[in-house]
Amino acid sequence: MRRQWPWVVLLALAIAGVGVLDAWLVTCGFAGCPSGREIRAFKPAEGGRIVDRNAKFMGRLAPVARINVELEDVPEHVREAFIATEDRRFYDHRGVDYRGFVRAAARNVAAMGVREGFSTITMQATRNTFLANRYHGRSLRRKLIELRITRLVERELSKDQILELYLNAIYLGSGVYGIEAASRDIFGKSVKELTLAEGALLAGLPKAPSRYNPRQSERRARSRRDVVLGLMVREGYITADRAARAEKERVRVAREEWRPTAPDELLALEVVRAFVDSVLPDVLKEGEVVVHTTLDITAQRAADRAVTRHAGAISRSIQGALVAMDPRTGDLRAVVPGRRTKVQRAFNRAFRAKRQPGSAFKPFVYAAAIQSGFGPAAMVDDVPVEIDLSGRIWRPANYDDSYQGRVTLRKALMHSSNAATVRVSRAIGEGRVVQAAQRQGIQSDLRPVPAIALGAVEVTPLELVTAYAAFANGGVRVTPRLVQRIEAPDGKLLWSSEVQQSEPVLDPRDAYEVTSMLRGVVDYGTARAIRDYGITAPIAGKTGTTNNGADVWFVGYTPTLVAGIWFGYDDPRPIGDRASGGRYAVPAWADFYRNGWKEPRNSAWLPPDGMIMRVIDPTTGLIATEWCPAREHEWFKPSDAPNETCQEHYAPVYEDPIWQADGDYDSSGRPDEPWTNDVRREVGRALKKILKF
Repeated sequence: MRRQWPWVVLLALAIAGVGVLDAWLVTCGFAGCPSGREIRAFKPAEGGRIVDRNAKFMGRLAPVARINVELEDVPEHVREAFIATEDRRFYDHRGVDYRGFVRAAARNVAAMGVREGFSTITMQATRNTFLANRYHGRSLRRKLIELRITRLVERELSKDQILELYLNAIYLGSGVYGIEAASRDIFGKSVKELTLAEGALLAGLPKAPSRYNPRQSERRARSRRDVVLGLMVREGYITADRAARAEKERVRVAREEWRPTAPDELLALEVVRAFVDSVLPDVLKEGEVVVHTTLDITAQRAADRAVTRHAGAISRSIQGALVAMDPRTGDLRAVVPGRRTKVQRAFNRAFRAKRQPGSAFKPFVYAAAIQSGFGPAAMVDDVPVEIDLSGRIWRPANYDDSYQGRVTLRKALMHSSNAATVRVSRAIGEGRVVQAAQRQGIQSDLRPVPAIALGAVEVTPLELVTAYAAFANGGVRVTPRLVQRIEAPDGKLLWSSEVQQSEPVLDPRDAYEVTSMLRGVVDYGTARAIRDYGITAPIAGKTGTTNNGADVWFVGYTPTLVAGIWFGYDDPRPIGDRASGGRYAVPAWADFYRNGWKEPRNSAWLPPDGMIMRVIDPTTGLIATEWCPAREHEWFKPSDAPNETCQEHYAPVYEDPIWQADGDYDSSGRPDEPWTNDVRREVGRALKKILKF
């Protein structure tokens, strides 16, 4: 290998010579090279664009996540850290460090791969400013143009001006540009206040902003910081003793991420930025990129307003989250990661906050029951229940300690009966409940314990909405999608994501029956306030409230949208007296839906093949009589169709001596023989006419 070194050096020098010559001969393309005036007047760009599913502008990928700072306000040790790390001969070369180029080329050839780059600070400043919006991709021509513009920058600006431009333009991860913004984002203070160790940590970020961000990995950030301190010792900027003291300094990361004040910015944009940073951390180096999302700007604005308005009405410090999805594809239409407060938190509650769903989990119990052979008209006892948990007796009570006796599964779910739901879960086995929820999209750990029937598990809003989508779309599991594609300004595709193939997880007939039951919750049960807002579209859904009232939910869906909303404190504690999903989450959901979504005309769930129709009383799920106040045509699997007649509604009977004379009443107060059904109907009609019922 040693005998080959002269040839390697000669080859590197030849390549360098040809590159420099070509750089001077080639033009800067049709756009032309920037003029001296343009170079001197340049200010960093705003960043890329984020658009919704219809290509409507939503916001900037990097709106103003930058605070330009003058070089004199940057501590000397911070400047030295960047120079030692990125370009130790910065003040000696004229934009291109040929000595560094030859050294890097030799090491790369010896290593048979790319082990060291040769970009100078001037070249990086050029790449992140004047070149960013003109040329894209990696090619020899682009590199030659970069070298050409680099020489122009060196001619027009002083070294200190170039360093200032570089420090303000460099991308340092998390959607943040420039050292002032990065300092506020990571350490919660201005760059003027940075210690030696903190300045070294920032200087280590350009190599891989996401990888070395201390919020992602404190260990990697600390290791990279120590490398920078070692480079500063090598260059004579600090002593070894000073570096050793700095290495002992703890990495103290600000509790809150910094973002510029933008009171009207859509709340979902931070979620999009974090996603883009995770899939293409260097995408912003491509210039004014365009991020095509699956979001709907009208739905997003309505979601932001609904969460902000209704959370604020509950309490100043209550948080909220919302996820809205197209159940047919998994495409997200709106995401609210949290309510914006004076101190913004970057935590994405919609995707990452695991909270107990309470009764919003019950549909999976009833879905598992239907899959196990129980129909919506199957009967269950809604009376107090006791469960022996290894010697400890658990007595799950209904809300307000109100019980209904023997009821159908449909009615038990409609009124969110805890006792009845626990009995159903025990009858089929909690393991089946876990399997049903996980098949549909719940990825969090679920334990098959009795309390799972009442939602004593922790899930994210995104998981819950994804799992409900299978009820809405006829039984298939979908994969959530936020971003469709990312393009360069010239339309070049940089990244894309196709809709994932759906996986069948429910018999379409079972999904339809669960949806029918959940429509009863909206029309007659705990979510009936939806109808008070004048919403007439077909809606199914379930409220949720945890035992101590710390979390309130409502997940509702139509044939084209499924949306879940949650309210609670970040530090879980009771929200207040009589807190419930019906009281707090349902009105917010109605607000969002009414102002943010337009249901297609004639939208409805069509019964799958293999079902039969019955006219039922929707409040009981049993075959309706003419005395039932509501009668609906409903479809069932043949094995699940109700055979019993509704007994809750019948002709009115009065305590009248004429009627009582023969004693023809059974124990329930209904006329018994010799009163026939025909006679009873005639008497009832006459009474209704006389009393104008």
